Amino acid sequence: MAEQLYIPTQAGKREIYSSIIPQILALSEGENDLIALTANISAALKEAFNFFWVGFYFDRGQGELVLGPFQGPIACTRIKYDKGVCGHSFSTKSTVVVPDVDQFPGHIACSSASRSEIVLPLKNANGEVIGVLDIDSDQLNDFDEIDARYLEELMEGIASKINVNLR
Repeated sequence: MAEQLYIPTQAGKREIYSSIIPQILALSEGENDLIALTANISAALKEAFNFFWVGFYFDRGQGELVLGPFQGPIACTRIKYDKGVCGHSFSTKSTVVVPDVDQFPGHIACSSASRSEIVLPLKNANGEVIGVLDIDSDQLNDFDEIDARYLEELMEGIASKINVNLR
């Protein structure tokens, strides 16, 4: 297992994603523990982009998502399926890009420093949505179609490694 990532300096986010996604996928080779896998993904994305908050929420079948591995300040521990950006992404099984969290109806403010957000469904090898990847920025309009495209590629790349249903 690699002990550090190669992150290109003086590069745009497309180039950074192109560099780190293969590294993250290589890091995940042979790893079938969901906590270990998502912990390293959170750390790698935080290190590469210095996002305000990066982490996972898992579906435990209780009508809510439960906090998993993350990097950043203290977070909301539980999020109802029908609440906030995470609940919306989970319920619709789709990527949600929010340029200004204050404009998102029902946004859950785990931190007042969060200004924009992207959330992606986390699927297992059977294609079932078992949680979400949540990334927050302390900058407005920090996420776009480039983030969505590359992060979706990452989520697809790890889905085959996740052989669990958390319910």
